[in-house]
Amino acid sequence: MKLYLIRHTAVDVPQGVCYGQTDVPLKASFEQEAKAVAKQLSLIKFDAVFTSPLTRCVKLAHYCGFADAVIDDRLQELNFGDWEMQPWDAIQDPHLDTWYKDYITVRTTGGESFNDLHRRFCDFIDDLPCGLEQVAIFTHGGVINSARVYSKATTLQTMFDETPRYGSVTELTINE
Repeated sequence: MKLYLIRHTAVDVPQGVCYGQTDVPLKASFEQEAKAVAKQLSLIKFDAVFTSPLTRCVKLAHYCGFADAVIDDRLQELNFGDWEMQPWDAIQDPHLDTWYKDYITVRTTGGESFNDLHRRFCDFIDDLPCGLEQVAIFTHGGVINSARVYSKATTLQTMFDETPRYGSVTELTINE
């Protein structure tokens, strides 16, 4: 099965602010960015289309012609819990350093670890019907990195070496 993982377009959030699962607005460049994504996807015939429930993904899916995309909560970005919408350098939580050293297994205060997100994504993949050949997924950078780990395109230790840019399409093959 081939997955086309589409990262949402640029968000209108100040640089350095943690926003994870918060439903944040998109930049004014949305239409220009979305037009480029739609063009890239226009020649592909998808068997199924899914999206994160967050507006930044749903809006892009709709713009690209997929108003009937199936919304799935498991495709949301990492839940940063108490840290959401705070500048990273202003977070006073003593737990932050522990998380930085082991974000794979340590949960954010009131939120998730990367393993939690990865389990969500694996459950999503496991629940896909057999026989799908091409699947579009409108989602977030963390979920795309999880998919890259799942497909063995990267490892947990190196996944952030290549974070997908806003409005990018990552193609991966998953063996059923």
